[in-house]
Amino acid sequence: MIRKLGTFVEFSVMREPVTADWTIVGDTKELNIRGSHLGPYTYPLAIDYIHRGSIDVGPLITHTLPLEEFQTAIEKVHQAKDSIKVLLVS
Repeated sequence: MIRKLGTFVEFSVMREPVTADWTIVGDTKELNIRGSHLGPYTYPLAIDYIHRGSIDVGPLITHTLPLEEFQTAIEKVHQAKDSIKVLLVS
């Protein structure tokens, strides 16, 4: 729900072509439409912050499994019922 004259930010990575009814989004509500994406250096910075302990990612990890149980980990992620992040450890 976006109020009339609000701002709509499209942030996504699509594998398949996606369509939108821009008449509703742009004309009916007269929204400001913005596109967004990750910057080219986002991942290295995030990895560094996690490595240095600047970001506590503990609350995001819902499951920790040994590397040998990678198939179970993949299934948990695919089911998306009770997992946010599944960590594999060796």
